[in-house]
Amino acid sequence: MNRPHGAPAKAPGAKAPKVPAALLYADPLPEDLVEVGYVGAAYGIRGWIKVQPHADDASALLHARRWWLLAPPQAGLVGAGADASRAQPLCVKIAQSREHSGTVVAQATGVADRNLAEALKGRRVWIRRGDFPAPDEDEFYWVDLIGCSVSNEQGELLGEVSGLIDNGAHQILQVAFVQPDGKTGERLIPFVDAFLRTVDTAGKRIVVDWGLDY
Repeated sequence: MNRPHGAPAKAPGAKAPKVPAALLYADPLPEDLVEVGYVGAAYGIRGWIKVQPHADDASALLHARRWWLLAPPQAGLVGAGADASRAQPLCVKIAQSREHSGTVVAQATGVADRNLAEALKGRRVWIRRGDFPAPDEDEFYWVDLIGCSVSNEQGELLGEVSGLIDNGAHQILQVAFVQPDGKTGERLIPFVDAFLRTVDTAGKRIVVDWGLDY
């Protein structure tokens, strides 16, 4: 097969480069890790990686100076000679990062060439919640809202936040609750000023103007 001049040719059966031992993370993972994106591709020839953020706002990724790169759940090892580092958590220090066309490109210390950067493709990117930048007043991180109990102004418990939906116009709380028959139901409550009364992320409590029968 003809190849363009200067294009590298990989030998059949060539193995992915081995991850440097300095990047392997053998300690217990921090308890406050939050998944914020995944490595989509290598970027350039000097080991930069391109990350696709899960959120439109990539400020947490850009703010954190240390990332944990975890193999996706379906990744497995094949064969007796498989490289165990493919499944082991990695921890990298971020020397530089910036936004680029809806993604974040970053230079990780210890990742010095494109081949190694390509070997990281598919890994999920996690950062510590403590490394998130402080939100502006009246702004909240979704991860802080998950698990909050939701009550109305009459003191009636509506359920617990199980997730959030962004419909483009505003966010919507997904509030799970137990129905009289024992099955789990869901209330969808717009996360907007018209219905919000108080949001206490430290106390994991939200009060809304919403009825049990809405």
